[in-house]
Amino acid sequence: MNEIEAVAGFAVAAVVTLVTTPLTARLAVRVGAIDLPRDRDLHDAPVPRLGGLAILAGVLIAALIFMPFDGQTRGILGGALLVGVVGAIDDLYDLPPAAKLAGQIAAAAIPVAAGVRVEAFTLPFVGAVDLGATGGGVVTGLAMVAVMNVVNFTDGVDGLAAGVCTISGITFAVIALSLDRVDAGVLAAVTAGAALGFLWHNFHPASVIMGDAGSNLLGLMLACIAVQGVLKTAAVVALVFPLVVLAVPILDTAFVVAKRFKYRRPAWEADSEHFHHRMARIGFSQRRTVIYLYLWTLALAALALALRFVPYSDNHGDFDTGWTIVMIGFGLLAIAASVYLVYVLEIVKFRRFRERQLTKEEGITQAEIDEEIEREIETGEFPAIKFDS
Repeated sequence: MNEIEAVAGFAVAAVVTLVTTPLTARLAVRVGAIDLPRDRDLHDAPVPRLGGLAILAGVLIAALIFMPFDGQTRGILGGALLVGVVGAIDDLYDLPPAAKLAGQIAAAAIPVAAGVRVEAFTLPFVGAVDLGATGGGVVTGLAMVAVMNVVNFTDGVDGLAAGVCTISGITFAVIALSLDRVDAGVLAAVTAGAALGFLWHNFHPASVIMGDAGSNLLGLMLACIAVQGVLKTAAVVALVFPLVVLAVPILDTAFVVAKRFKYRRPAWEADSEHFHHRMARIGFSQRRTVIYLYLWTLALAALALALRFVPYSDNHGDFDTGWTIVMIGFGLLAIAASVYLVYVLEIVKFRRFRERQLTKEEGITQAEIDEEIEREIETGEFPAIKFDS
């Protein structure tokens, strides 16, 4: 019965969002909420914003139908409504960073005040950690704001944030339902359905983008789901699930923020250093870029599901040899996907840059260029290179 409610919630949210997205695009055109191409953008034509309002409609309607209207549900939906409205205002008027952050904090505070918070958890080799109501509320609120920004940073190419959130939502739904966290499982399914309904209009070439209204909303939903559906359980690897499922946007955000700090730029200052920008610079189309990142997300989602369902351990230090080998296989798949993406972003970039550089030299053939590049990659001996990125 719980699975049926989750599937039904997924379907209703998807249909509502699918139907209302064109309406929000028309509204965006009418009020002037248009995303104009900038140097760092990958689209070359104006695209209406406010698609996040359709995602909000899908989440609210499906959640009100399939979830109990208790205090925590009201808190989550109240936070969703606030962050969606603040995001829509930002999409229309381009709020300063401080105002956006204040809106995110206020939105996170609503579900936290309603009890959507982690007050205690267990760390491997450390044991139980008790944060208390106040400490848990502060830490949970900050984590929710962090996830909102992680998803927001990911929303820079057609279909990426919507697709990653669809995969993440479905994964969280399966894990939460298996742990008997029914409300969180249904909410995860609803969130995934709304993201998928929007993706129909947002896949390249996008007819509308979700804007901050959508990315902040999806980030808040995934954070609340992670708290209610995973972190509040007694599962030994509870803390690992959100980190693995959301690893791609987390790694992307960590990379760009670290680079901004390295060059003494504000963390909130937009740039073109995200994974999707770097893949575009080495010649990937938008569709190829998002498909690669979808596959990476799927590999990590498979690892998270394997951690939940593969009986490799009895949770008392005893491991089953056969199932442990299976578990290692899932881990190797995730590692291989990660290593391959690093190869694409770094080695392919190096190859193409050096090829352009060597081509400028007189009297060198293509065969000689290829041979020289292979030698440089194998030996690690090459002239100092300064990339544009």
